Amino acid sequence: MSEDDNALYPPVDPIRSGLAGRCPRCGEGKLFEGYLAPEKSCTHCGLDYGFADAGDGPAVFVILLVGFLVVGFALWLEVNYGPPLWLHLLLWIPLSVGICMWLLRALKGVLINLQFKNNAHEGQLDND
Repeated sequence: MSEDDNALYPPVDPIRSGLAGRCPRCGEGKLFEGYLAPEKSCTHCGLDYGFADAGDGPAVFVILLVGFLVVGFALWLEVNYGPPLWLHLLLWIPLSVGICMWLLRALKGVLINLQFKNNAHEGQLDND
């Protein structure tokens, strides 16, 4: 499909469709085959997902965000209430894993959708 084919579809909000795991062009088809693996193409509009390469971007954002939140809340809890170590482990490990699992898929979808919307490609050097 060419650039002209993209004009046939109404504009899709990349944040909303990315969080929902939907196609960046039509907003209807599934973006993911499994948990994090992108489909080969959209089942609704036929867009080839060969361009989709979020790399390590989603993981970096998730690590920084979850680390900031969990460490902040753990320190607040320790300073204000001083619970035993086993309670910290019981609270923060499952919470960290759960938030990471949810955010990783959501942010990967958003980055792939933004990559499509902005027509982003791998950088190339011009060797004249």
